Order: sequence, then structure tokens, then C-alpha cells
Amino acid sequence: MPLRSYKPTSAGRRFMTRSTFEEITTKEPYKPLLEPKKRGSGRNNQGRLTVRHRGGGEKQHYRIIDFKRDKVGVPAKIATVEYDPNRSARIGLLHYRDGEKRYMLLPHGLKVGDLVVAGPDAEARVGNALPLASIPLGTTIHNIELVPGKGGQIVRSAGGAAQLLAKEGDYATVRLPSGEMRRVPLRCVATIGQVSNLDHENQSLGKAGRARHMGLRPETRGVAMTPRDHPHGGGEGKSPTGMPPKTPWGKPAMGYRTRRATTGDRLIVRSRHRKS
Repeated sequence: MPLRSYKPTSAGRRFMTRSTFEEITTKEPYKPLLEPKKRGSGRNNQGRLTVRHRGGGEKQHYRIIDFKRDKVGVPAKIATVEYDPNRSARIGLLHYRDGEKRYMLLPHGLKVGDLVVAGPDAEARVGNALPLASIPLGTTIHNIELVPGKGGQIVRSAGGAAQLLAKEGDYATVRLPSGEMRRVPLRCVATIGQVSNLDHENQSLGKAGRARHMGLRPETRGVAMTPRDHPHGGGEGKSPTGMPPKTPWGKPAMGYRTRRATTGDRLIVRSRHRKS
């Protein structure tokens, strides 16, 4: 999945890179697995703006992805590899032997015609989904459940991969892409392999127009505003903020702790926020 660069015929083209999409086999999605997607433009259920710099962008349909992989023991063939505007990874349309069709996150290395299967008795090879109890130590995995039967919740973005390190009692220890080490119940299901579209992180938008197509609006610096518009505003010429970074409403710009002490915290063996 290499990247394509362009001749610098303009300032926007000079540093622009994008995927070649050579792995995509069809432009038409499977319509029974589409849902309408309403644009929220950064607003909550009361219509109030909660995330700034969102709006516009291309209209999208949501693809219903099978994160649970709960069709146990039924082989499926990858029929198409498709682009999904809702995520960074590619998706694959599975044709099950009993006639059902579902979308799955496409692992790196799988192509049209390959067979995958889910269940505790499945072979531990790329694309198959197994409980952690059935996966050999050291295996690379993704789309990992945190609650048995709930469906994969973590390690789902392009290029993501975790590693199964140990099994003890009812829990397995998994090293996540962030470096965090976490205990996960052995009954949770994960998919073997690494998520597809590895070059996603290396793409350069190149120009503001591509960001607008993605629904991202311009961001104005607080120091460029007046004091009545932003806490960082005002002063003669260029001036420092004079305070820890704040939002226009005076809240910490980098956020403040809102997470309550949950039962999930006790399963973290080593935090991703540890000091190096």
C-alpha cells in the first residue's frame, strides 16, 4: 500500500502524498451494509458546539463492520477490498459459506480470495479471530475485545498491532501500540495480524482543501485574537500567552482529568504515560 507523490505544479501539490489505492478492488460498497450518517459538526445532542473546527466535508455513509467476529466455525472468503471513509483502515467484504455477507477490518497481507474463520478451534493465522486463550504467546493481534462478547474496541486503526505477552489465571497480558501493558480476560476475542493500510501515518495532506473535504475547518490562534475573544489575546505586537494554555472559555487547552477511577484501571500493568 505505497504512497503516491506529485510533481510540484503548485504549492499545494509540492508536499502532497496520498495512497495509491491499488489494493482497492471495487468502488461500489455493499448497499445492505450501509447506513445513513448524519453530520454532527462537533455538536452534542443539545445542538451545542462541543468540538471546535468541525463542519462541512464530503457526505458519507456508515459501513456496518463486524467487530464481534461471532460467526463461529463458518469459513468466509474475502470477496472485495474496499475503502471506508469512516476509518483509516481498509475493510473487506466477507462471503460466508452459508450465504451471509459481513464487513471486517482488513488485516495486512490478506487479499481477495483468502479464507478466514472465527472460533476457538481456528488456526492462528492472519485474519482468523480466536479467544486470547487459544492464541500462542508472542502473536501479533488487533481488534481486541475488553469485555467478552462486546466486540473489538481497541487496536483498530490503520497499522495498529498489539502483542500477546503472557497468560496467567483468567487474564492475558497484552502490549498495546501506545506501549501500555494491559490485562485482558482470556475469553475476549482478537484477530490475528496487523491492521491494513500501514502507510496512512505517512500521508501529507499538502493543502488546506483536503482538510476541508474531511470536515476540518480552520483554526485561529488565540494569540492572534483580541482579549475579549480569547484569554491569550491582546498585547503589543507578538506576545506570549502569559498563562498556561487555555480555550476561549478559560478551560485548560490540553484538557483536565475527567476520568473517574474505573474498574478498568486496575487491569493496566504499565501505563502509556509512564516516565521514560
